[in-house]
Amino acid sequence: MLSSEFTLSFESPKPIEYTDLRAKVNWNKADLNIIETSLENSLFHVCIRLHGALIAMGRVIGDGAMYFYIQDVIVDPDYQNQGLGDVLMVNIESYLAEVITEGATIGLLAAKGKESFYKRYGYQDRTGDPLGKGMCKFI
Repeated sequence: MLSSEFTLSFESPKPIEYTDLRAKVNWNKADLNIIETSLENSLFHVCIRLHGALIAMGRVIGDGAMYFYIQDVIVDPDYQNQGLGDVLMVNIESYLAEVITEGATIGLLAAKGKESFYKRYGYQDRTGDPLGKGMCKFI
């Protein structure tokens, strides 16, 4: 449940807001034009604001049919441990429940130490058995 001081929206954040929020959790910077394109191509956004300022967000990316990836679940460190991450995930999970079909895959890359947060929503570690470990490449 979201306190009345916060507002919830399903619109994309502005690229500069997104960049600023990422910086607060020490995530890397990217060119604003690339960020704008990335945000525009997302399938779903959920944002939490306090007095108009973006303090938490999450989004879903993918092909919209078989593959969905939960991306950028971010809560400003000043507002963590207040249940805002849960609000983001409940809304993401509601969106996914509406659009996925049998055979679809939902993936995510959890930040180190945040794995238990996602396990609450049914996500599992890829330990290597039987599918192999997940991999990624950052440019």
